[in-house]
Amino acid sequence: QVQLVESGGGLVQPGGSLRLSCAASGNIFVIFAMGWYRQAPGKQRELVATITPGGRTTTYSESVKGRFTISRDNAKNTVYLQMNSLKPEDTAVYYCNLHAMTHSGAPPNDYWGQGTQVTVSS
Repeated sequence: QVQLVESGGGLVQPGGSLRLSCAASGNIFVIFAMGWYRQAPGKQRELVATITPGGRTTTYSESVKGRFTISRDNAKNTVYLQMNSLKPEDTAVYYCNLHAMTHSGAPPNDYWGQGTQVTVSS
């Protein structure tokens, strides 16, 4: 069993910043990647950013490049998303994602957090 606990969402004015955190715990054997996705009302869930275990490889959606930064603390199994220069179109529920294997021996699977609301509005 894997648990992902997110924090850091909220209401911010355009141009402001927020930092999201996601701590993973449970029966984790190996983590292949961690990332953030978001879902705005009436839209499909979309990729925001991902990061590999060593932190050497990151990917970003074109809409957030240059404004958002993903990072991780392997000792704490925690991934962060620093969001700067926020825009109203960044408003969405942000979900933490973990692609990992557990000690059960089952193939790698995707695990999701409960989501945290980010609202960018004046």
